[in-house]
Amino acid sequence: MGGRQRPTIKTVAARAGVGRTTVSRVINGSDLVSDKARAAVLAAIAELKYVPNSVARGLVTSRTDSIALVIPESESRLGSEPYFSAVIRGVSTGLAATRTQLQLVLVRDQGELDQLTDTVATRRVDGVLLVSVHADDPLPGLLEEMGLPTVLAGRRSSCESLSHVHSDNAGGAAAAVRHLMARGRRTIATIAGPQDMDVGRGRLGGWREALTGAGREPDGLVAVSDFTEEGGERAMARLLADAPGLDAVFAASDVMAAGALLELRRQGRRVPEDVAVVGFEDSIIARHTNPPLTSVRQPVEEIGETIARVLLEEIADPDAPRRHLVLPTELIVRASS
Repeated sequence: MGGRQRPTIKTVAARAGVGRTTVSRVINGSDLVSDKARAAVLAAIAELKYVPNSVARGLVTSRTDSIALVIPESESRLGSEPYFSAVIRGVSTGLAATRTQLQLVLVRDQGELDQLTDTVATRRVDGVLLVSVHADDPLPGLLEEMGLPTVLAGRRSSCESLSHVHSDNAGGAAAAVRHLMARGRRTIATIAGPQDMDVGRGRLGGWREALTGAGREPDGLVAVSDFTEEGGERAMARLLADAPGLDAVFAASDVMAAGALLELRRQGRRVPEDVAVVGFEDSIIARHTNPPLTSVRQPVEEIGETIARVLLEEIADPDAPRRHLVLPTELIVRASS
């Protein structure tokens, strides 16, 4: 009971007056630390007699047989969006024939980011799978600096350096718009996803490309939302206020499409007679809306299984080339269009 507690990265950071991320960078030899901060961290390590574990000291042959699946979202989004549960199922399938254990990590605030940094810096996992990637998310860059094998479901941008797997977002969106045009729809609006995410930009780009390719003017028919049902309702209300004559809408997710259907019903618009609606993902939601939702099917479980396989390959061979994989989509037509 009276023994002295072993120092941790947190106590080193507090003694040095820096963040845990800085301590981790010093331990892992990163150049992205000022000389002053490095000196303070090294002094604190010496004073506290802090000893990183064997892997953090560079004995990288040690394995934990454990990987982290990191989702930087809230519990409410994790529970309400079928995408996340499908990815988790896919990852579990990809690991089923191995001895690798899966840790599910939610990163919702700075404290949880610090905990994850500590886990990575002391190499308590062999690699990380990162889902729901935002352009300004510090996690991918931090993981890359630390040299930990990391694979993304999605990507930060078209210049992504880490291995990543995603569906053909632009192609799927374009197919949805071409379907609506073939149904004779003239004014096709979109409820776009967050524009700080490549998935949101890609689906918006596909919608725009299909319209301009057909000689149509897409301006004024975009409402950006947040992949939630409530966001879909609000976006649909904005679109109806701005373009009351619209006769079709492509929503960048089934969850937002479900919200759009609620708002259309609230405003007395019939689907598909007055307004046709198409979503994206072909989740279980698409089969249970009223009417059943036309949707772009993306292979979410296959994405999960693939990122797990690619990560295991990078753990086994850290020098292996980075993989950039795009999986095909398919339009599933139902009664909403």
